Formats: sequence, C-alpha cells, structure tokens
Amino acid sequence: MTLIERCRALLAEADTRSFPDDPERVAGMLREVLDELAYRYYVLDEPLVADSEYDRLISWLRSIERANPSVYRDDSPSARVGGEPRPGFEKVVHPEPMLSLTNAFDAEDLRAWYQRCRKVLSLSDDEALAMACELKIDGLAVALTYRNGLLETAATRGDGTTGENITANVRTIRSVPLRVPPPGLSGAASPLVPRVFEVRGEVYMHRSHFESLNERLAAAGEKVIANPRNGAAGSLRQLDPKVTASRPLSFFGYALGPVEGGRPSTQSGVLTWLGLMGFRTNPATRTTSSIDEVIGFCQEWSRERGSLDYEIDGVVVKVDDLAMQARLGAVSHAPRWAVAFKFPAREATTVLEDIIVNVGRTGVIKPEAVLRPVFIGGVTVSQATLHNEDYIRSRDIRILDTVLVKRAGDVIPAVIGPVTEARTGNERVWTMPQHCPSCGHPLERLDGEADTYCVASDCPAQFVRLVEHFVSRETMDIEGFGARLAAQLAGEGLVRGLADIYRLDSESLTRLEGFAGRKAENLLAAIDASRHRTISRLIFGLGIRHVGKTTAEALARSVESVAALAALDIEALSAMQGIGPVIAQSVFDWFRHEENRRLVDDLSTLGVNTVRLPGEAPAHATGWAAGRTFVVTGILESMSRSDAETRIKASGGKVSSSVSARTDFVVAGDSPGSKLAKARELGVAILDEAAFLAHLTQS
Repeated sequence: MTLIERCRALLAEADTRSFPDDPERVAGMLREVLDELAYRYYVLDEPLVADSEYDRLISWLRSIERANPSVYRDDSPSARVGGEPRPGFEKVVHPEPMLSLTNAFDAEDLRAWYQRCRKVLSLSDDEALAMACELKIDGLAVALTYRNGLLETAATRGDGTTGENITANVRTIRSVPLRVPPPGLSGAASPLVPRVFEVRGEVYMHRSHFESLNERLAAAGEKVIANPRNGAAGSLRQLDPKVTASRPLSFFGYALGPVEGGRPSTQSGVLTWLGLMGFRTNPATRTTSSIDEVIGFCQEWSRERGSLDYEIDGVVVKVDDLAMQARLGAVSHAPRWAVAFKFPAREATTVLEDIIVNVGRTGVIKPEAVLRPVFIGGVTVSQATLHNEDYIRSRDIRILDTVLVKRAGDVIPAVIGPVTEARTGNERVWTMPQHCPSCGHPLERLDGEADTYCVASDCPAQFVRLVEHFVSRETMDIEGFGARLAAQLAGEGLVRGLADIYRLDSESLTRLEGFAGRKAENLLAAIDASRHRTISRLIFGLGIRHVGKTTAEALARSVESVAALAALDIEALSAMQGIGPVIAQSVFDWFRHEENRRLVDDLSTLGVNTVRLPGEAPAHATGWAAGRTFVVTGILESMSRSDAETRIKASGGKVSSSVSARTDFVVAGDSPGSKLAKARELGVAILDEAAFLAHLTQS
C-alpha cells in the first residue's frame, strides 16, 4: 500500500475503533505513517494530507498510548508536544569541541584564507582545492547525538566545550528526526546508520513564523521577541517543553561530530549523507575549486538574503576534503579549514531622539522614529518605522532609549526594540497624539484595528500622499512625477483632485519654480502615456482601502470596466476569487461616495483608460500558463520583469517571488542570481527568454 492508502485506512479505522483490540500493532502503524508524513512535510516540503487528517491520526495515537502506557516509545511522534517542565538544564560536555569560526569581511580576506590553506597543504599551482560554500544560518547551534538510530541527547553549543542538555525541547522540533532513517525513505538501508553518531546544525525560526508568534504574544499582553534568532534561542531554553512545542522552530543539519564507524570523505558528501538519514540540509550550497566563484557566491547571497524566509548573516566556506581538513587542523578557538564570510551589518544600536507621526494616503497615522544617525548596511539611517501604537507599547519603546535598528535590503529601516540595560532614567513614554498633525481633526482608532486614522475628507496631507501613490511606478507610472512635485502641485492649487493631473498644461507648469526648458513637455508626455495603463493599475492607484496590487489585479480580472466594478453589490464582490468580506465592503463603500464615482467619470472623460485591456486576463483565463506558478528572474531584453509577470497573469498563470518545489517554471534572463541555482537544485523547469516568448506567442 502507498503512504496515502495506509493513511486513509488508518483514518477509516480511527472512525470505527477508538480503542483497538491490538493497541501495539495499531500504535506501530500510526507511528510509521506519522513519521513518514512528518518527514515529507517538514523536510521535503511535500505535504501529502491535510493538516486536519494528520491531527486526527496523532490524536488517536496519543489516546492509545495514554490507555496503554506499555506501547509508548521515546521516539513516538506524540513526544513532539513536550513533556513536563524541568527544574533546570543539565550540563553536557561535548566529546569534540564545537569551535567558532574565523571571520572574513571582504574578497581579500577570502583570498588570504584560501592561500593560507594551499600553503599549509603544500599544493602546487596545478592542484585544485575544492571548497564547500554554505549559507550561515542565524540561529542557535546544537549537537544531536543518536544511539542505535534514536535521538539520545541534544545540547547547545555553550562555550564550545560545555553546553546545556535541551533534549526534551529539541524533541518538539518536527524537522529533527527522533529516529533515523525515516521509515519508508528509499535508499536509506539501516546498515548505513552508525551505532553512535553526532549531527551538528542550526535551530532557527522562519521570519514569517516569528512575525506570527509576536502577534500572538502581543495579543496576549506578553513581551514580544526582538528578532528570529532571539526567538529560536529563547524558545529552545524554555524550562517547559510545552512552550517550546508551541513555538515554530526548524532545523538545518550541516556537519557530523564524532561517529562510531565510517563517514563520508568530503563535506559535500556529509550533506548528502545527512539527507539520506532524513535531516534537512540547506539547498543553497555550492562546491567549487575556484576562489573567484566562492567570492561570487558570497556576494550573490549578500544581495539576495532578503529573498529568504529565514535570517542568514554570512556564508561559511569549508575545505571540502575531510582528510585535508584534518591536515589543516585548528588554532585554539577555530578550525583553519573553514572561514565565515560576514555580510555587512543590517542591525545597529543608536539613540531614539524623538517620535513623530506621518499621515498616509488612507489617513492612517504612522509613528516614525527620529534616530541619532547610524551607519547600517552601507547607508546612514536617521529615521525608522515604528509601525503603530501597539508596536511601541508592546516593546516598551521610549523616547531617548538606546534602540536596536534593523535594515533589510531596500525595506524601510525598523526599530526592533529597546536596549533596556542602557536606560538612564531620562527616557520618556510616548503616547499617540489626539489630533491630526496636518488638519487638526480628531484622530480615531477603529474597532479591531491596530492603526489610528484621520478620517477628515479634506486632510491635505492625505491628498498629497494619494497623489504620490497614484503616479508611482506600480500604479499609473508617470515618469518624473515624484513626492516633491506632488506636494508642489497640491500646494499651488493646480491639482485639487486626481483628475486634475490630466488637466495640467504647459502654461500652468512653466509658471512653477524648476520647470524651465523641456521639463514641462516631458512631464506632460509622461502623463499622456499613463492614460493607457491597465485598469488594475488604475484601481490600485485610486487608493481604495485594503486594495493592494494583487487585489486590484483580482478585481480587474472579474470585471469588464471600472464602471462595472462600481455597480456591484457586496455579495457579487465577495464572490470574486481572492476577494474577502473586508475588501468587498471597502470597495463597495468607496464607490458609494458621489465624489469617487465622479472622479472615475472625470478620468474617463479625460482619456484615461477605464476598461479591461486585452493584456488583462479575465478570471476564467485558460491560456498556456493557466494554473501554473512562475518566477521571473534576471534581466529580459524584450520587456521588463513587470511586463513579463503581467503577460503570465494574462495567460492565467500565477507569479511568485521565490522558487520552491511548487514552482512550475522559472523564466531566466541575464544575471539571474540565486533563483536559477535553486530552480536547478529543485528540478524546476527553466525557460530562457526565447522559449518564454515562444510560449506566449503560441498562447
């Protein structure tokens, strides 16, 4: 029987026999099926059954084990829920020290390390030195000892010599095998398993899971966690394993410690062996003999790390051959055969000098931190977001606090939290103002929302932000029309409503400061070009609350025109694919205002497209891409990536920003980066630009 068939049979049996006559046999079958399902879900990212079905099976196993204690085993999937709280952590002496790594901060440091290794190994110029490159996961290092295939001990790194026994907590991490190899794993015969061996790796927390956890903690009035690394470390060191079990932790294996018996001869072979044993290893690894390729890999991931759903703070480069590693040896604290290339810091501490508030296009009031300037990730940061009033309160962030600030790629810097140990007593608690800083209207906080709003329809700050949004690249894409010009035109009274943008003329523009020469002509040409944008861009640009880019595209696929959208009732809106009741209510309410309907009519009269163009697919699109998921990466010659994504959607396809096992095609242009490597690793079909265009033409 296949795994699915065995699962279905057990589900049917669970419905008829809560307490089986042969509990040992049924418990054994349940453990085997649950272990296989968990391995596919947490290690291979291939879920086979619904979560509810998995939950029914494990609930049945627990009930059988409670009624028949003799059938319980330490490696049972039911152990994942956590046992009783412990009084403290025992100390564990590592059989081999868990050393730290020497750091490299630039290409020259990497080259110097490479040349030192070659010199110690006495390699000639024509002898290659293979190196394994692995992402440096920002979590907590642990050592897992297995005896006779069962997890016996899990310990933290500690000081490298002595760690803490966290076995009860690690048992709750579903990507850590309780026994190896997982049942039903092809190619993993039991003779491959040494009697005793140690796996070293990193426990970490996904960014998305970290954010969800903080939302739950804040809702419960508990202290939130500063960052995913702290979340992983703090969760692992909970004295109550049930708390750890409630935290979404994951594990990547990356090395072998002591082993009784043979082991692979290379680091790349170690990673393959770990995979055969059922451990998750990071797919973004590369083995090469070129130091230039190593440097390129490090630089590539320094740029691309924001695309991952977990934190990395560098790349670990290791001599691949384990015999060479032994010859290179170690200094007192670090191996000579490995080096950690450290990415530029994206976090720093500085002083929060003040908190101000800004008014958004929908009237939302956003607090912003005024910081003592600090250099982070290659730029000087002097302001950072504080999200909302609850965010500040839950983290107890105060004016004049020393705070931790994080900058991730192009994302707006954010204050993570205060360094409470640095407080002097001069810090001041901040409260949300009662009136709008732009128009003076009383502010309101809506029920069930974390944000505070100015609801005045004539608030000047809201209108300027709305104009900025309407002309931005993802909406009407009017080149040369930025935030400064939006404020200037609104301040001069030339743009009192969005439709006034299309009433601008050369005479009125040339009277403005800074509009000498051809600037006015260029702006008017860009405005004229924007009249022909798709209605999804127009709908997004109108600034309807809760309607982002993806939602606007879903709305545009379901109607022939903006006028048709305006005529729909809540029931019709809610019935659209991808439109929930909150969005439906927001869209319905927006079109109920006379001035908004008049705006759409004015835009149409002024030549702005308000009907669905051929390039925008209807909801029932059945083109070549229908039902398939695409990732577009690299530089395309014939179109922008945004245009490529629009054409995919027009053929009924979906577009994702990251490559996974669920991706059907990766469209790769020049300089595709790490996404192409991941597609090859996962066996995802790759289309070059010519093949992509051919498919589009046929479709």
